[in-house]
Amino acid sequence: MLTLIKDAEVYAPHYLGKKDVLFGGEKIIAIEENITLHHDTFINLVDGNGFILVPGFVDALVHFIGGGGEAGFASRTPEMHLTDATLNGITTVVGALGTDDISRTHADLVAKAKGLKQEGLNAFCHTGSYHLPIKTLTDSISKDIMFIDEVIGVGEVAIADHRGRQITAQQLAEVTAESRTAGLLSGKRGTVSIHVGSGDTQLTLLHEVAQTTELPLDMFYPTHMNRNSELLMAGIEFCIAGGTIDFTTSTTDYDLAHGELAAAEALAYCLEKGVADSQLTMSSDGHASLPIYDAHNNLIGFEVGQESSLLHAFQQAVLEFNVPLEQALMAITQNPAHILGLAKGQIKVAGDADIVLLRKEDLSVNSVWSNGQVMVLDRQIVQKGFFS
Repeated sequence: MLTLIKDAEVYAPHYLGKKDVLFGGEKIIAIEENITLHHDTFINLVDGNGFILVPGFVDALVHFIGGGGEAGFASRTPEMHLTDATLNGITTVVGALGTDDISRTHADLVAKAKGLKQEGLNAFCHTGSYHLPIKTLTDSISKDIMFIDEVIGVGEVAIADHRGRQITAQQLAEVTAESRTAGLLSGKRGTVSIHVGSGDTQLTLLHEVAQTTELPLDMFYPTHMNRNSELLMAGIEFCIAGGTIDFTTSTTDYDLAHGELAAAEALAYCLEKGVADSQLTMSSDGHASLPIYDAHNNLIGFEVGQESSLLHAFQQAVLEFNVPLEQALMAITQNPAHILGLAKGQIKVAGDADIVLLRKEDLSVNSVWSNGQVMVLDRQIVQKGFFS
């Protein structure tokens, strides 16, 4: 079947104007001002008038097999289901382990990625976790990245956090070098996802690796950079030096009241300070544990990250903080895809048909296609997950 979306305002994520978009199979076939097909027997026609057509969202950090456990075994968070992503415009997810790499395993992570792919989503994951020496599915980072299609890099490695292993620059450099080489050998980027805690060392370790080795700074992808204003300023310096930073959209009222910035606010602030829009991203940290610690790192509360927060942060950036639509879209489509080395996040001829229709008035999700397969149509679930 072919699908033709007529008269939508297309953001690719850059604005293309009002266009018709034709796709079939998994690919976009044409983007034109007016596409007329003379035989409509095998055509799904969608009226895009009044809608904004954008790339499917790329969520660069999701704990899709669950995470956590900082409040004991009962606090291990549940896994993600397909519609947690698709109802919120997300067509690509990247999974990772976090604090718990004992009861959570890479076998589970890769199996879940394969399951989500079977259900129609684009799903990838990282090898490793918060801790070094690194744990892998096979016996090495190199084999995981080179021979497991879903594995695209390493992460999330924890720095500046009391839950991490307090790693050295040499340890991080060795992991990064292996990831980079394995990526080169397999046509992947081998990005190293970095969990940044609230410690005073901030991003010092990343700068040290870049300054004392041949490894480029843009191998690192630090997240949670909106944790506090001091870390955000360190993030701006990291961007000036050539890096990319990520803001976490899942948060708690307690954290926002105690210094954390909303991801949308952090995005707007960095753009105002002159950071290039290509260096900023947002991710949900969906289904991660959100432990709430006091000033002495005592656990005083616990919540769970939500994939829906990515859509809400995008809406907030545009509607509340006046971030231009193109730049807000870049942060959740093209930019994370680029830093992770994924051919996603753009509307273009011969590109993957990962497409979202948003309502103009409130930027809510109306319809979603992943690799040309309709997942949500007119706000109704079409493709259900096995358990969703």
